[in-house]
This record gives sequence, structure tokens and C-alpha cells, in this order.
Amino acid sequence: MTESTYSVSGMTCGHCAAFVTEEVERITGVTAVRVDVENGRLSVTSDDPLAITDVRAAVEEAGYALATPVT
Repeated sequence: MTESTYSVSGMTCGHCAAFVTEEVERITGVTAVRVDVENGRLSVTSDDPLAITDVRAAVEEAGYALATPVT
């Protein structure tokens, strides 16, 4: 298992978190998603390391911007 944390800008509420969660969960290999709207953080657990391009595409599909990985 691999866990990565990213900074996401533009999220302001629970609906934002739900949109991001829904899109990121569609990435093959993702086993868990946690969104912290207050701190603008996204934590993703997956079977194998994810390509940042896949995570960025999912976050952008939800309508937000992904910054560089935090960890």
C-alpha cells in the first residue's frame, strides 16, 4: 500500500470534498481517499504508487487544482 498527500486549491465545502473523492476513487488501484477541505489536503491510499498526472486529471475533472505532492 502507498499513501500520498496532495495540496488542492479551490475546495470550500463538503460538496467539494465529495466531488474530488468521487473522481479520485475512479483511478485504478485507489483503495481509500480522504479529503481535508479546511487544510486543502487530499490523501490517497493505493495498491501501487499513482502517476501524479492521473491524480491531477481526476482533481481537475472535479473542478479543482492540484498542487505538488505534500508527501
